[in-house]
Amino acid sequence: MKSLKIIAAALLIASSSASFAADALGEANKKIVVEFYTAGLMKLDVDAAVKLLGPKYIQHNPTAPDGIEGFRGFIKFLKEKYPNRTSEIKRVMADGDLVMLHVHSKPNPEDRGSAIIDIFRVENGKIVEHWDVMQPIPEKAANTNTMF
Repeated sequence: MKSLKIIAAALLIASSSASFAADALGEANKKIVVEFYTAGLMKLDVDAAVKLLGPKYIQHNPTAPDGIEGFRGFIKFLKEKYPNRTSEIKRVMADGDLVMLHVHSKPNPEDRGSAIIDIFRVENGKIVEHWDVMQPIPEKAANTNTMF
């Protein structure tokens, strides 16, 4: 019976340690993604942003090409087409190597914009993969809740 208690205590300590390590990794990954998003997609500072990308950057947005050069081209497109665009990060969530941002993005200050969920995968301190989904903010909603 005594050995069962020791094993249970060891498992509890190991579980707590693993949970703490996962939380620490998630927090570190959140900082990397927020720094990347702020530099690249809010300030349009592509040089600062690409320092946080891995050598192989996989893009799942069908309008943006893979790789660092693909990201550079996407930021160039945003600068040319939407010079007054704004983005505001509303929420940041992490689950291990995945970081999710809930963002309000507007092509210009007068526009209602879109609610965006960006998902990034971080590997060895670098962003290596990206997915996103976007939903335009309607003029009228069927409820009184906001999208944020």
